[in-house]
Amino acid sequence: MPNPKQQLQEALKDAMKAKDKERRNAIRLLQSAIKQVEIDERQSLGDETILDILRREAKKRRETIDELESVGRAAEAASERFELAVTEEFLPRQLTDEELRPIVQEAIDEVGANSIKEVGKVMGLIMPRVRGLADGRAVNALVRELLS
Repeated sequence: MPNPKQQLQEALKDAMKAKDKERRNAIRLLQSAIKQVEIDERQSLGDETILDILRREAKKRRETIDELESVGRAAEAASERFELAVTEEFLPRQLTDEELRPIVQEAIDEVGANSIKEVGKVMGLIMPRVRGLADGRAVNALVRELLS
């Protein structure tokens, strides 16, 4: 599998050939976020760091979508949703709730948690295991569901 930076470059070329301006612009936003970190740190970034940047960008988009929908700005939210979809194309597949449930249950059993007050302990154990494979909010919601 090519590295994320190469994947972005290839996708940009394809979008430009297809004259897909929205997709081209979304990919350029991702590339500029990566380039900004490279400039700030004055070094070339590894694949895992680039994936972290893409995850951070996806998280920003999700938060922006929530904010825009809460104030009734559906058109802007749709644009952000498109950018989120493009960003997620370059991230590893996320675990489903069905795949995540046994991991969460195992962590709850391991910690011995039995009340909602112990969510932090359980999250501290789970998140390193599912880093990059599951959204923290989804994991938190599942932990709370299983503990209540």
